[in-house]
Amino acid sequence: MNIAIDGPAGAGKSTVAQKVAGQLEYVYIDTGAMYRALAWAVHHHQLPINDESAVSELLQKNRIQLVRENGQQHVYWNEIDVTSWIRSTEVSQYASIVASYGSVREQMLVLQRRLATQGNVVMDGRDIGTHVLPDADVKIFLTASIQERAERRWKELLAKGTQTDLAELEKEIEERDRRDMQREVAPLRQAEDAVLVDTTGMTIDQVVDRILQICERTGESTH
Repeated sequence: MNIAIDGPAGAGKSTVAQKVAGQLEYVYIDTGAMYRALAWAVHHHQLPINDESAVSELLQKNRIQLVRENGQQHVYWNEIDVTSWIRSTEVSQYASIVASYGSVREQMLVLQRRLATQGNVVMDGRDIGTHVLPDADVKIFLTASIQERAERRWKELLAKGTQTDLAELEKEIEERDRRDMQREVAPLRQAEDAVLVDTTGMTIDQVVDRILQICERTGESTH
């Protein structure tokens, strides 16, 4: 079974997808982390972020790997574990820019579809149900209010010792939504056959339970 979880920035896709995969003992694929790894490399190598061909070439000549270690997913750029670096504000901003490039998305699409052939998979991102895995057995579109998404991100950063302005985070998330929805290649939108789950006011465990129920119903209807 392939489970596709899409939604805007800060909707809790990665956390939820990871827990769903853990409960079902499926392979978890965080496509956002793949774009973030590339964004980290662009930032690290001080490449001009607006040069699509340079960014695309960087991806072509290097390797991104998702590796499960001690129950956690680690993201590697070649041999470098970049997991702890790819959630910074700078990398987040870079990630939505590199993700808007058609040549980058084409390369990522090949990688992501290859990963999905590993067996039972939970994959999350912005265009999984609409573009990467259009034939996924279960499609979920996770969302939440901008205020709630900003607050979650703010608490997350605070827990890591990073002080940041909540109003500024709201603006950044709004900007990312706009960029993701308006990009020419595979824009963020809910697939017609996706189930909408608004996570505003819900705990992570409540969201996970809701998705597991949807998967269970789908599994029953296909037998």
